[in-house]
Amino acid sequence: MSINEPAPAGPRPLSARSVVLSLLLGSHPPELPGRDLVRLVAEFDVGASTARAALSRMAAAGDLRRTESGYRLSDRLLERQRRQDEAVRPHTRAWDGDWEMVVITATGRGPAARADLRARLTALRLAELREGVWLRPANLRRPLPGDLGRVAECCTARPGRPDGELAAALWPLDAWAATARGLLAQVARARRPADRLAAHAAAVRHLLADPVLPDALLPGGWPGPALRDAYRDYQREQAGRLGVLGTRD
Repeated sequence: MSINEPAPAGPRPLSARSVVLSLLLGSHPPELPGRDLVRLVAEFDVGASTARAALSRMAAAGDLRRTESGYRLSDRLLERQRRQDEAVRPHTRAWDGDWEMVVITATGRGPAARADLRARLTALRLAELREGVWLRPANLRRPLPGDLGRVAECCTARPGRPDGELAAALWPLDAWAATARGLLAQVARARRPADRLAAHAAAVRHLLADPVLPDALLPGGWPGPALRDAYRDYQREQAGRLGVLGTRD
């Protein structure tokens, strides 16, 4: 898809559960009084009774924790919020040409353990070059988790393959960029609060898959910064609305 092609159809409307999660994941701290949550979700086409039922189900399922003042994200979802915050405001450093390399050394692990490890490495923005060998440019300001040492060897390296060619082989950069441009178009044309929330929720989910590569390894016109700016603007807007809501009786 090129920049001039029509953007894809807008995102599907969010369920009551998804609206609640989107609001709390974008809130700092991720806790709101129950009555404020009910008021807020009403602005996104979710009725009060539906909102209360969703809150009860989410608390029973462990997605939310009841507090003295309302509802807070569970520990599992706090980790999701941390990853979302990092996707919106990635911590990078100047790249000197080194690559992070993780080579899986453990054997005899079951399918569930292998799938969990793959998900963890993907969340760390590593990509698999071949079975058991994961790479990314060493431009992120974060250490790899220490417990990876139980199943893998972690080091830095300088592959012999040209950096730009290697990055293009590891990540579908053109496809990611095309989807990001489509999402920017959706964000720009969304007018109803429910449509805007759905568009920005889709945008932040897409940012989780941004490899956050050094500029030198990205195609021209990379839309990652524009998508982050759009989401941050929306996040500030929602934070302002939460502040106003908190002053009401």
